[in-house]
Amino acid sequence: MSLLTRLRLFLVLAAAALLGGCAGYPVDAPAGIGPAKAKLSPATESRRDLIRLPPPKGRVIAAVYGFRDQTGQYKPSPDSSFSTAVTQGAGSILVKALKDSGWFMTVERENLQNLLTERRIIRAADTQQQESAPQLAALLPASILIEGGIVGYESNVKTGGAGARYLGIGLSGMYRTDQVTVVLRAVDIRSGRILNSVSTTKAIYSYQMGLNVFKFVRYKELLEMEVGYTRNEPAQLCVTDAIEAAVIHLIIQGVQDKSWSLRDPEEENSEVFQAYVQEQKGLIPTQVQTDAKTAN
Repeated sequence: MSLLTRLRLFLVLAAAALLGGCAGYPVDAPAGIGPAKAKLSPATESRRDLIRLPPPKGRVIAAVYGFRDQTGQYKPSPDSSFSTAVTQGAGSILVKALKDSGWFMTVERENLQNLLTERRIIRAADTQQQESAPQLAALLPASILIEGGIVGYESNVKTGGAGARYLGIGLSGMYRTDQVTVVLRAVDIRSGRILNSVSTTKAIYSYQMGLNVFKFVRYKELLEMEVGYTRNEPAQLCVTDAIEAAVIHLIIQGVQDKSWSLRDPEEENSEVFQAYVQEQKGLIPTQVQTDAKTAN
């Protein structure tokens, strides 16, 4: 077998291994291969736990007026300086997470003016049709207010890579880790007391793998070839994961503080409930030790 034939076989096998390893990741086909059908957003790990939570004794009426991006971060160059690093629609993500949990009945507050306008239009139409028009039901008042925001986005928290080259054939890989942090709190509307406050952090991973060849296969015949793969974890899905995890911790803290209760108290020993309880307990001793050292 000639050197050129062996080199071609090696490149085919290397490219197949690289692309085969990438096939397990949920990425769309590159542009030009074919149209991709719209589909539901993939479920995060936290959402799977969110919908498995034990049912409540009664759903809590919650209002969300907004969940803003408080980081002030923009995408790095060469992206536009007007493009923010995280989604500006976190309020909608939070409302969906509260509804999916089955613990909260959310009422519309973020676009309350639009709702009030439509109600006025209905009243005006009913009044013109008949004098004794039926009255619209009163808007449902909330019991708690869900506040907070995206408070942190750190780029390049961890970076690294590795590579090797032999006889003009090289293989390399690089990775980068970003981090997003959200804070969520529940406020009692009647007293203004903060019932619970939770902070969650989610890492955002990006990596790149590449194979390149730069080799003379014959006299005055140069072979140059590159193949690679890059995957960037969507920041929007990471923000969703962090918000859903914060909702779970908020629910569990509320159960422990008697702010709300389970339908069956025995469900407190369920696997998904205890997993998050143990996670909270694992953080408390570290915080206590830190506070003690600061006091000394």
